[in-house]
Amino acid sequence: MTVEFETLDYDIGGVKTVVKAIGQGKPVLFLHGAATLEGFDFAEGLADRFRVLLPSHPGMGFSGPAPHVGDLTDLLLHYLNLLDAKNLPEKPHLMGFSMGGWMATELAALAREKFDKVVLIAPAGLNDPAHPATPLAGIAPQDFPSYMTHDVTVALKYFPDGTDAAFAEQFGADRAREGDLVGRLCAPFGMGHPNLKRFMQRITNPTLLVWGAEDRLLPASQAPVWLANLPNAQFLSVPATGHLVAQERPETLKSIGDFLAA
Repeated sequence: MTVEFETLDYDIGGVKTVVKAIGQGKPVLFLHGAATLEGFDFAEGLADRFRVLLPSHPGMGFSGPAPHVGDLTDLLLHYLNLLDAKNLPEKPHLMGFSMGGWMATELAALAREKFDKVVLIAPAGLNDPAHPATPLAGIAPQDFPSYMTHDVTVALKYFPDGTDAAFAEQFGADRAREGDLVGRLCAPFGMGHPNLKRFMQRITNPTLLVWGAEDRLLPASQAPVWLANLPNAQFLSVPATGHLVAQERPETLKSIGDFLAA
């Protein structure tokens, strides 16, 4: 039986906010990364046990423009307002990937009482000079797929291959639109916050940190720093896997689901 995604539309502070939803059960709020090129199909791996809520950030993906966004604080407020609008019947779990992991970290630190468990997948935000992220501006466009997954064939299906001009044009327009929003979020300190370790220390929620061992964008060598500052965390290292953990290793979703269900 195929599980279909629902499309839910909200007006959050004047911003059209689109939430894709799939599955039934306890809600899981998922915050995506700095692009939506890989889509949300991975969530089917959690839909047998959870109601997965997949909003597009304002100014990204399916959501409408958000010219007011100046930094991450605006998005934290946006998601608190979205939770108020949804009025969920029970406290949701919180998941964040990459840039969304940075968002989830700050959101859980500021409003930990609103969430049950937390899952951070290859989170951005630390900006640790001893474990530097790869500067996106230094990656040639044709090299991006090899930075996204350890097995480049997994990432290539999300990128134009030169056979579909319309897809390539739309892909470029989408990345430019999303890049504008990401640029505003990163203007103060880059892809993170200099005090993020202090934020982490407030997250008393049970937390699972997940990282691809071969991540070329955000090195898994950051993981011990996260674990040293998260009060109640465990670690899942995924071997032979790059940045797009859920897409490259869909079986990881079962381990994540087991953690959330326990």
